[in-house]
Formats: sequence, structure tokens, C-alpha cells
Amino acid sequence: MVTLRALTPDDAPALTRIYSGASIRHTTGKPLTLGQAREKIRAALARAAETPRGQWSWGILAADEMIALRRRSPSMGTISYILREDTWGNGYATHAAHQVAASAFTTAGLTRLEAMHHPDNPASGRVLAKAGFTRIGTSGRYAEDGSTVPYELYALEHDSM
Repeated sequence: MVTLRALTPDDAPALTRIYSGASIRHTTGKPLTLGQAREKIRAALARAAETPRGQWSWGILAADEMIALRRRSPSMGTISYILREDTWGNGYATHAAHQVAASAFTTAGLTRLEAMHHPDNPASGRVLAKAGFTRIGTSGRYAEDGSTVPYELYALEHDSM
């Protein structure tokens, strides 16, 4: 259904589209300029060259999407994803999350993945559940207004795949 591939500098316009639509209401809430997209990709490519590698970022070849995996410790990582709203409901995030989890456990050698989603975005929770993640609680994240938002927190253990 989807194929993951490394990001390239040519992905900047697609990344700008992703971070300029309805999808951002559950992130920073601010659109990404073309220059910021180029910098985000440049930083991702620099992290890809690090040894040991601490973060992976991929484009999803179904529709110019992006999904990212970050290593938080030698054995645990976090997964995050953002898709354009015109691609929601097609299973792209679920399929990509399965691929990222498999890669995290085999290529990156992780034993646990965590993910979270904004409480107003239950569709993201359904993606995580379909990908095998289990809801384990909430984690407070600060909003721009200084308040704390209780994000839904999920985990996936290597032995549960």
C-alpha cells in the first residue's frame, strides 16, 4: 500500500503542503514555510549521517506524506506521523506505522516504541491501535497558551509484534 523512503531535499514542497493544512491543528498550529521545510529536511539528513544514528525520517510514497521515528534511548524510540487531510482514511498511516515499527525493532534494535496523540484527534489513536500499540495513559504537553494538554500515550513492545 505504501513504501517508506529516505527524505530528499526535493520533498520540501510536499512537506510544506503537509504542514499547511488541517493536520497542523494537532501539532504546533503554525504552517511551515518552504524555507522551514528545507531546514527540517536538512536537519533530518544530518541526523541520518550520525553514528550512532538517533533518528530516522521517511517519506511515504503513497501521497507525499511524512512519518518519523526518533530514538529516545538505546532501547526505546518514539514514532510520530503527519498526513495531509486529503489522504486521511486511506490506511496510509497505519500501514506506514507497521513498517516503521518493524524497522525500529530490526534495523534500529529498539525493544519499545511509544507514541502519543492530541486528545482531539481520536483517529490517530485508532491508527496506533491498528498498528499494535496499546494505550498506557496520558502525558501532559504544554500548549502555546501555557496550559497543559493531556495527550494520549501508547506503547508497543518488540515481543508483542
